[in-house]
Amino acid sequence: MVLGKVKSFTVSYDCLNDSNVPVFSSGDCVSGRVIIEVTGEIRVKSLKIHAKGFAKVRWTESRNAGSNTAYTQNYTEEVEYLNHKDILIGHERDDDNSEEGLTTIHSGRHEYAFSLELPQTPLATSFEGKHGSVRYWVKAELHRPWLLPMKTKKEFTVFEHIDINTPLLLSPQAGTKDKTLCCWFCTSGPISLSAKIERKGYTPGESIQIFAEIENCSSRMVVPKAAIYQTQTFYAKGKMKEVKQLVANLRGESLSSGKTETWSGKMLKIPPVSPSILDCSIIRVEYSLMVYVDIPGAINLSLNLPLVIGTIPLHPFGSRTSSVSSQCSMSWLGMGLPERPEAPPSYAEIVTEAQRQSSLDVPAAREALDGPLFAYIHEFRFQPPPLYSEIDPNPDHARRTEEHRLDACPSR
Repeated sequence: MVLGKVKSFTVSYDCLNDSNVPVFSSGDCVSGRVIIEVTGEIRVKSLKIHAKGFAKVRWTESRNAGSNTAYTQNYTEEVEYLNHKDILIGHERDDDNSEEGLTTIHSGRHEYAFSLELPQTPLATSFEGKHGSVRYWVKAELHRPWLLPMKTKKEFTVFEHIDINTPLLLSPQAGTKDKTLCCWFCTSGPISLSAKIERKGYTPGESIQIFAEIENCSSRMVVPKAAIYQTQTFYAKGKMKEVKQLVANLRGESLSSGKTETWSGKMLKIPPVSPSILDCSIIRVEYSLMVYVDIPGAINLSLNLPLVIGTIPLHPFGSRTSSVSSQCSMSWLGMGLPERPEAPPSYAEIVTEAQRQSSLDVPAAREALDGPLFAYIHEFRFQPPPLYSEIDPNPDHARRTEEHRLDACPSR
């Protein structure tokens, strides 16, 4: 008998989104198919899958042990998040070449379904960094007698969701700094910088509105700038390795001596980037907005405002807070109340005369409820409140109360 050949051997996922990209979260069911296309007939001992997810870091450092001796120190660490095995065809043992228990696969295309549930515990978001990564994949192995196993592997993406609609991530971020330039025994005036953003949490594709005020009282020409940075931190064997990368930036107008510049919501868009990774013990991915003043011949004056890049965008109810915040310039340091409050609506605008009259008629079904309590509730239903007035109707009483309060306070 002429044995057939495997024409293709792949893994495919049943995607849960419209973009046809395999993206999952903790607790989700990952399902898919192992697809085998053969010409002729093949005999198979087993078809297995192995799903795995892990974070791994690795870097090397050169060390000197003497005048002519050098060695390389390796730093590696790994954290496992997923380890699942399943058999789709055959049995567990495939180390023998026995002809018993073999499965025949006929010519054509064949699909073998698989499914597994991701752990309910928090998972690290998929990530590829300079000295480490977080990866998830499903590997399929096809075992046949007298032949080496065929293997195929396909990765899938995991997002550990970060909801930016929390009080911590919706809170504004602000700061103020100043710097005085010196040259030998000469001292110039200060350079001051104040900056604010409306919240800490954002999602990729959003624009950050930057409110800032830069005052240049020095003798030099300076340039205000802003930039978003991603900081990757890797941990292994008690050591730490940090990588900082520029994500996006903008430049303001040059500022001559004695001039002031104000940013009233200058926009800086966040490009497609990986979400923040804050819960992995060996890899952290953090973001920050740096608003700074570029000073020629001196160390820049800079403010770092922390950011969290999430996966769940701002809800509509949070947009009102954002719009109010975005309309403020540097006057966010103090806000006043309206000079005169608006009067509430009149009673007639809320309750019609027909409603009030109908409430006076006690239904027959409630006659059994006659008593002091029901009479009290019924009497005050739909009764108009006292008339609204900007003038105190009892000025003498208010004056006596205030005098009593002043006499009772020993500090005045």
